[in-house]
Amino acid sequence: MARPRQFDEDAVLHAVCEQFWDAGYAGTSLQDLMRVSGLGKGSLYAAFGDKHELFLRVLRRYTDAVDRGVRLSVEEAPRAVEALRSFVVSPVGDPDGAAARRGCLLANTTTELAATDPVVAEEARRTYAGITQVLAQAVARAQEEGDVPASADPEETARALLAAQQGVTYLGRTGMDVRTLEATARSLADRLLPV
Repeated sequence: MARPRQFDEDAVLHAVCEQFWDAGYAGTSLQDLMRVSGLGKGSLYAAFGDKHELFLRVLRRYTDAVDRGVRLSVEEAPRAVEALRSFVVSPVGDPDGAAARRGCLLANTTTELAATDPVVAEEARRTYAGITQVLAQAVARAQEEGDVPASADPEETARALLAAQQGVTYLGRTGMDVRTLEATARSLADRLLPV
């Protein structure tokens, strides 16, 4: 009879996510995973599979949370255009720029692995398509609310907003001054969502 797990799976997955996020996939060793999870090699593999399987599980958990966050932000915004502007500026993060320098786990992963890992590439496409759909619905709502011109194509505008947000994410990773980064993000939002 199998022994019950003696660890908090959510806590382990969170710790492993933080490790991959900070060091990347290639920069994370099995020893790193054992250290942050508090599990031995056998327990880690028995519970989560190999490094790649564990990484994909963490990545999917992260992308599901991102999807939920974007949806919730749009649903809770008094006006859709506010949620769209906040989305573009979201990579700026905290005033000291630490969140901006850290970037987004999905964006970091896509840059590192999508060209050589078809599963990662598909996860990125799936997530970005889902976000685009939510943003397109928000653009349509903003049109109904009179905040976005009726002539704007919701899907094209949504893709442009996603590209702008990802560009801000990328620039944040370079260590750009947070005030400059925020001004850039706000300028992009203003151009894509003119008042």
